[in-house]
Amino acid sequence: MAAERHDVLVIGGGPAGASASYWLATAGHDVVFVEKKAFPRDKTCGDGLTPRAVHQLNEMGLADRLGDFHRYDGLRALAHGITLEMQWPQHPVFPSYGYVVRRRELDTMVAEHAQKAGAEMRSGTEAVAPLLRDGVLAGAVVHDKESGERSEIDARYVVIADGANSRFGRALGTARRRSYPQGMAIRGYFASDMHADPWIESCLDLRDRNGNSLPGYGWIFPVGDGEINVGIGLLSTFRDYKSVNTTHILNEFAATAPGYWGISPETATSVPVGGRLPMGGSIEPKVGPTWIVIGDAAGSINPFNGEGIDYAYETGRMASVLLDEALLTGDGLALQRYPQLLEDEYGLYFKVARLFAKIIGRPALMRELTRVGMQSQTLMEWVLRIMANLLREDEIGPAEAAYKVAATLARAIPEPTG
Repeated sequence: MAAERHDVLVIGGGPAGASASYWLATAGHDVVFVEKKAFPRDKTCGDGLTPRAVHQLNEMGLADRLGDFHRYDGLRALAHGITLEMQWPQHPVFPSYGYVVRRRELDTMVAEHAQKAGAEMRSGTEAVAPLLRDGVLAGAVVHDKESGERSEIDARYVVIADGANSRFGRALGTARRRSYPQGMAIRGYFASDMHADPWIESCLDLRDRNGNSLPGYGWIFPVGDGEINVGIGLLSTFRDYKSVNTTHILNEFAATAPGYWGISPETATSVPVGGRLPMGGSIEPKVGPTWIVIGDAAGSINPFNGEGIDYAYETGRMASVLLDEALLTGDGLALQRYPQLLEDEYGLYFKVARLFAKIIGRPALMRELTRVGMQSQTLMEWVLRIMANLLREDEIGPAEAAYKVAATLARAIPEPTG
């Protein structure tokens, strides 16, 4: 039996894959996307949508659907006994608010939206091996988990969006640049009367129950449905990164978090889950003659704050524009512009973020920086704009200044090797 054939096969139905599928289907192309798990499914995530992510969802026509979820106004930062509440900045493109949406609900919503736009969705279907014809990627062998059957899907182009571990990408030779930061995160859910608080919260000065400093940062995101998302993040620039017990840090953070959240072992509603996250555009190569890598599979995660959803939506849309051109002109060389487009959009920003990741990996230096920063609401609001990539066009100058500061501070810090 001959393999089925499509314009584009998208591997992965998360934010990146669903975004690419939606935009390609909207442009009138024959696209099928496969997701190895059946929707709805959970993901290790803080569940927070920043203004950049909200903008992308609004662009996809999902503004009304987002109104069903918990909206928040900004960030509450805690460190050294000081609390600062900072609203999202006014911006000519991005909204001044975010949402907290569980990934099982968010990803299902966007995937079904792509399906309604005309993309063919197959959940519970895993792309298990590249399909090569004359040495060129021409599709994938897929496994239907319900029927147990394997089949071939031919496609003129393949979008690789199967997440941080990207088995399909690795099969094509993609790999993480080890000198770039990698993140590690773990989160759990707790019942809380503060579940509809208008602020997401970040603890920049983690300490255990004995007052000893801990690496990383903690977050508490109100979900709005009776529960809160509580987690910790850590970067590989920390010297003892590989030996850190993240479950222990999460337990200590939960035990020392502000009492108003009501966090205790008795209010836990889930078992904590975690994972590793490639960051700062660390996965290479990102494109081949007939394929393109997007989202977490490309390492498109912000080293400042671990945000990946926005960059997944954005790189999915970016890929769809190039694929649309390639399909309409018959010239696959359009895909080769992808690395430069990424550089133009994120190059300076990710460069700054990678340098700050080195600084964050030095606990003593990080403590001193946060101690100074928390003394100034204005300074921290500016830092928030940088970390969330919400600088306006007229603020690119400050971004370059931030890079110079980071470069000076990081000059004596060796590149991490793992």
